[in-house]
Amino acid sequence: MTATTYLVTRHPGAVEWAERRGMPIDRCIPHLNPSILQPGDCVLGTLPIHLAARVCARGARYLHLSLDIPPELRGQELDADTLDTCNARLEEYRVTHIPDDDAAQ
Repeated sequence: MTATTYLVTRHPGAVEWAERRGMPIDRCIPHLNPSILQPGDCVLGTLPIHLAARVCARGARYLHLSLDIPPELRGQELDADTLDTCNARLEEYRVTHIPDDDAAQ
């Protein structure tokens, strides 16, 4: 089976940003159900940490869309040019959930 690359976003600016870079995106989806992932798949986006951990637990890669965003732009819809201005980049993370009984108190 061939690995699938997912871009998880509901923001048109992020889609355009990825397209401008020629990123090979197989599916662009607004929300992720981690149960669809197979080992070797790749997920790009800005996921909550608990979902990023589930991505990694399923054997998929997680590349976080990181930004250096100034406070005045927070909460605004950003276009691809603004993402460039905010140093948008993909950074790979491996996230592991630590069960409650192992967590620091």
